[in-house]
Amino acid sequence: MIEFFIGVDGGGSGTRVRLARADGVEIGEGASGPSGLMHGIANAWQAVEDAAAQAFRAAGLPFPDKQRVAIGLGLAGVHNKTWAAEFVAANPGYAQVALESDGHTTVLGAHGGEPGVIIALGTGSVGEIKLADGSHVEVGGWGFPAGDEASGAWMGLRAINHVQQVLDGRVAANAFATDVANACGGERKAIQDWLAQATQTAYAQLARIVLQHGDRNDTARAILTEAGKQVELMANALDRGGKLPVALCGGLAAPMRPYLPASVLQRLVQARGDSAAGGLRLIQQRSKNSQAEPRR
Repeated sequence: MIEFFIGVDGGGSGTRVRLARADGVEIGEGASGPSGLMHGIANAWQAVEDAAAQAFRAAGLPFPDKQRVAIGLGLAGVHNKTWAAEFVAANPGYAQVALESDGHTTVLGAHGGEPGVIIALGTGSVGEIKLADGSHVEVGGWGFPAGDEASGAWMGLRAINHVQQVLDGRVAANAFATDVANACGGERKAIQDWLAQATQTAYAQLARIVLQHGDRNDTARAILTEAGKQVELMANALDRGGKLPVALCGGLAAPMRPYLPASVLQRLVQARGDSAAGGLRLIQQRSKNSQAEPRR
């Protein structure tokens, strides 16, 4: 018998979980390192397990037998069906596992299960809509570096390209380029070493420097303005009539507001919950549906 539900939000930079009793009352939260599937199946499960253990400790409870726990996960990288299948197959013993993309659980959490649009901006980015008939449609989320427009990694990639142009003398030196260069080693050889090892997460960490210089450097401001336009394109692709509310989610949601077009700002609503809350809603509904299915 299921006694606990866990909702998981797992991305390229970190993992957050929410723990609830079977009656739906939330009793704990936890956090750990990245659990996006691009980091490897074993690493993803380890991060989830670490965050879940932390949530039980926060609730003052020992980690129970996993057959008493159902878990709903919204993870980056789920679009790779091979990774997704391998992740579910590696279930360490939970009674039920419900796996969807982090965009899917973000829209569930942001609008409380009701129809609405989300644009999630973090290490990566994605837009998703839940329609009145319950179906979901996604835009973006193609992955870095080919996609994930307006994400932290997308910003970081453009920032380091600006550094390359400055070091080559193609454009004038400036404080923005200096700060980005220093974050990546300072001089050409060190930066080349950084580039050889840089992950999506490493690029995303440069976004904070872009934001710091957005009000005083033309290049940084141009990156952020283009990011705002990309958010608008995602919102319009999902709901061209502009009838549904839009929740801007993720770690870059608040700092990006000054760079959003007016057409997006007027549609924004405060998210009711996060992706981990959406993961909880996902597994609670799946568990309820499975119990309602007639026995054969």
